[in-house]
Amino acid sequence: MIEVRIHGRGGQGAVTSAEIVALAAISEGKYAQAFPSFGPERRGAPVQAFIRVSNDPIKLRCDIRQPDVVVVLDPALITVAQATAGLKPHGIIVVNTSKSIDQTKTEHHLTHRTAVVDATKIAREILGLPITNTTMIGALIKATRLVGIDSVNEPLRHRFGRIAEKNIQVCQRAFEETVVEETDCAKT
Repeated sequence: MIEVRIHGRGGQGAVTSAEIVALAAISEGKYAQAFPSFGPERRGAPVQAFIRVSNDPIKLRCDIRQPDVVVVLDPALITVAQATAGLKPHGIIVVNTSKSIDQTKTEHHLTHRTAVVDATKIAREILGLPITNTTMIGALIKATRLVGIDSVNEPLRHRFGRIAEKNIQVCQRAFEETVVEETDCAKT
């Protein structure tokens, strides 16, 4: 089972992203869960969304405290929301940033494997707005291969209707532009 925790702010679409990835996994014949964690906070407050994907039925019904993957829609949340808390030693953090992997790791004192993409830039160019949730789906898929990139197309069409094609474009472009830190075994 792969467990993902998405850190965003209220109104950024973290919950929608989790739902889309879970639906994509289900369309591939996998088992999946997507669920949020937030209180009475207002728009802009830190929120978390969770995804579980497995080849076997999922019996857990709790928050994800030790994720395999952390996705960060706003890099300020790395510190503010302690985004890496509980991230497994072999885990990966996927960050929306215009900075390189080395710059991001240094600035935020990251020790885990890291993937970066300028999701805000991509979203502005294609959507005309800095809405990064569907953009970061592409980054998550590139970093993890959790689902196939084409598997999100139908859930995106269902969720976004007439504006789905632009969301598919940002997802695809993020998939192409995400830079993933190599593992030690890949470097040898």
